[in-house]
Amino acid sequence: MTTHHRLVIVGSGPAGYTAAIYAARANLEPVVIAGSVTAGGELMNTTDVENFPGFPEGVQGPDLMEEMRKQAERFGATVVYDDVTELTFEPGAHSLVTGLGSRYTAEAVILATGSAYRELGIPNEKALSGHGVSWCATCDGFFFRDHHIAVIGGGDSAMEEATFLSRFASKVTVVHRRQELRASQTMQDRAKADPKIEFLFDSEVAEVHGEDSLTGLTIRNVITGETSELPVTGMFVAIGSDPRTSLFADALTIRDDGYLHVEGRGSHTSMEGVFGAGDLIDPVYRQAITSAGSGCSAALDAEHYLASRPQAAPAPAEAATAPANA
Repeated sequence: MTTHHRLVIVGSGPAGYTAAIYAARANLEPVVIAGSVTAGGELMNTTDVENFPGFPEGVQGPDLMEEMRKQAERFGATVVYDDVTELTFEPGAHSLVTGLGSRYTAEAVILATGSAYRELGIPNEKALSGHGVSWCATCDGFFFRDHHIAVIGGGDSAMEEATFLSRFASKVTVVHRRQELRASQTMQDRAKADPKIEFLFDSEVAEVHGEDSLTGLTIRNVITGETSELPVTGMFVAIGSDPRTSLFADALTIRDDGYLHVEGRGSHTSMEGVFGAGDLIDPVYRQAITSAGSGCSAALDAEHYLASRPQAAPAPAEAATAPANA
């Protein structure tokens, strides 16, 4: 059965849920297809969030997402725990199909599918996420005051993470697979001038140790194959992230860096009636508060777009077909 809606939001997290709050308060009755496993986004894997305004004592990532979801539903949003598997764009009648077989048409669509931090892909890395292993220094660095921390990577983001973490850590060890850093010279110079930062070149993480929390790393030299132990209690992986654009990469304009293109500071994509929000369009800040802000922008842009269109009568629902063996 196909149902017609003025607005469908694909993805949740701070961007998707904030868009839903604003759109619902504008009486657009949005449907949020939040994801079957990824509902709530990356904050579902975060413990203490201490830099989101309004929570002076901090808040658990999952709790923050739950409150946002409740707020959206309070104003009339419908949250569906399913995954969009097909998207066909047609101005005024965009079509969406989900993994459970639901079909939607929508006059406007907000894409808030986010991005995923690249992982090292080694045992115990994911299990210790939030317990010594992190992908966001700005989010978690404060918890590692006076700790010895490893930063994995050699690009600008790794140098930025290392420099930021040196404010808190007793020592920061940068582990990089090559002999030369890929970061800009300015970022390299800043990190190398920091007395708290040391470098392990031609090296990679072979093992992550710890049960309840990180206790150390096994480092392997990629040239000699020799291994050594690094007694750190924090590891920040900074090897990049991948925006989740595979669902619509062939239909919308994607930037050279892989992120969804939007016009200027707004949320308009290259397709009429389709808007982008959150980490999907932001390779720079990647914070919950900036994602929430762009979700607000996307909802306002969608509201203005829909207000400019004549409101058509809802399309009749298709008759459900009973299974042959019913």
